[in-house]
Amino acid sequence: MKAPAFWSDPDAAAGRLLAPLGALVGAVTLARMGRPGARAAVPVICIGNPTVGGAGKTPAAQWIAGLLAARGRHPFILTRGYGGRLAGPLVVDPELHSAADVGDEPLLHARRFPAVVARDRPAGAALAVAGGADVIVMDDGFQNPALAKDVTILVVDGATGLGNGRVLPAGPLRAPFAPQLARADALLVVGAGAAGEALAAATRAIGRPVLHGRLVVEAEMAAWLAGRDVLAFCGIGRPTKFAETLGAAGTRNAVLRPFADHHVYGEADAERLLAEAERTGLPLVTTEKDAVKLRGSPALERLAAATRVVGVRLEVEEADAASALLDRLSAPRRL
Repeated sequence: MKAPAFWSDPDAAAGRLLAPLGALVGAVTLARMGRPGARAAVPVICIGNPTVGGAGKTPAAQWIAGLLAARGRHPFILTRGYGGRLAGPLVVDPELHSAADVGDEPLLHARRFPAVVARDRPAGAALAVAGGADVIVMDDGFQNPALAKDVTILVVDGATGLGNGRVLPAGPLRAPFAPQLARADALLVVGAGAAGEALAAATRAIGRPVLHGRLVVEAEMAAWLAGRDVLAFCGIGRPTKFAETLGAAGTRNAVLRPFADHHVYGEADAERLLAEAERTGLPLVTTEKDAVKLRGSPALERLAAATRVVGVRLEVEEADAASALLDRLSAPRRL
C-alpha cells in the first residue's frame, strides 16, 4: 500500500471530505479495542503503532526481544504474517518458508528469534508457549483485542508523526490518537523530527514514559557505505527513511527507487533495477525486509546476487525507562 499524499497534508480537501467516514471507522475501532481478550499463559508485550504504514515496529520488536533474552528470558515473536498466504499458527522456518508463505517481517524475526505466524493470535500464543516461550513479543496487533496485553509500546515515526491527524481513510490513524495513547504504557519515537517531539510532549503530559530510538546500520556495512554513491530500493512504509538511514551511515548520495510497503517484486522490477545499476555503475542496496523477497525467479535471483543488504538495529536512549517497562512483565498478572 502506498500512502496517499493528502495523508500528510492537514489542509487537503480529500482529508476533510473523508473525515466523517474516518470518525465512524475510529469509533468502531475503539469499541472493538474495548473488548476483553484471552489471556496467554505467559506475559505479552505488544509493539504497535497508532497509524498504518511503517514506523519501526519490526526493529522495535527485535530490540525488545533482545533485551528480554539478555535477561535470560525465552521470547517468541508473534505476528499476523501480513502478506503471507498461511494463516497459521505455525513456527516460521526461514529455510522452509518464503515471504509469500508468511510475509516478509516474520522471516526477519525468525533469523534472530523464534517467530510464530498466526491470524488467530491466542492460538499463536499457545503455540509459542508450547515451543518454550516464557514471554511473547507481539509485532503489531495493538488494535486487535483477541489477545490481552501486559505491556504495550506505541511506535511513531519522528519525522511524520500522525500525518494529517485524521483517521482512515481520511488519514493514516487507525483510531483517534488520544484514546489509543491512553491504552498504551509508553511511546517510542523512532528518528528525529518536530512531529515526534510534539507527540512525546503529549505523552509526558498524561504521565506516560517516552523512549527515543534511531536506526543504526551494522558496523561492517556502515564502513562499506561511507563516502559511496548507491542505488537504493525498498518497499517499506516510508521509503525515504531508508535513504535517511543510509545518509546517517555516511553514504554520499543514495539514488532512491521506492516501492509500496510490502511490495512483491517481479521479474520486471528486477530487470529494471539491474539495468539501471549497469547503466549508472552504482551498487545496489536494499533493506533486510526487501531482501527476503528476492527469490523465486532467475531475474530476482540475479538481483539478490547483485544487491548488498543493509542490516540495521534500533538503539534506544532511555535504557532505564525501557528496563522499568520490562520489569512489569514479572509483576502479578492483571486478570
